Amino acid sequence: MKYSDFLTADGFNEADLLAFAHGTLIEDAPEAFAARLPAPPMLMLDRVTHIERRGNRGRVTAERDVRLDDWFFQCHFISDPVQPGCLGVDGVWQLLGFYCNWAGGLGAGRALGCGEIEFFGQIRPHDQLVRYEIDVRRYTELPESRSAIAIGDATLSVDDEPIYTIKRAKVGLFRDLAYRNYPQLSENARGGRLDR
Repeated sequence: MKYSDFLTADGFNEADLLAFAHGTLIEDAPEAFAARLPAPPMLMLDRVTHIERRGNRGRVTAERDVRLDDWFFQCHFISDPVQPGCLGVDGVWQLLGFYCNWAGGLGAGRALGCGEIEFFGQIRPHDQLVRYEIDVRRYTELPESRSAIAIGDATLSVDDEPIYTIKRAKVGLFRDLAYRNYPQLSENARGGRLDR
């Protein structure tokens, strides 16, 4: 896919998201485009069903099929399988970071936090479909730091029943952060604060 086509697409299928995770979706990506989604099994999205931008706001929806043999059901918990709530929150961050890239931001994505999180339901092995809906409240590119940030409010549903709300989820894109030569020791091989 050409970068111009990526920026104007209004949805992405599973093959697109896997290619994005491996860095092969966009054949003519700008040099600073270090974007990735996590690869399976950490990828919490199967398809982006709708994505749109209206100025510094937008909306993005995505889905994930629940699989009876999902890795987390094997260990969380024995005799009481349930998807960890933190993976649903991570799915929101993944989708918000993808939105930043689609909106034209450059750099590697990092979750920056969120406000309120409320869980009032659960995802079990025989459920069918998880749906993410995010209202992007603000998308901003910061030229001085060459970064971008998106803030959004999300609802996560299972089989059309809302079960989580996440307020003010935040994701940023940062340049010169990617650690491409893992596991070799290099400049970006160690973590710590992002502002140093």
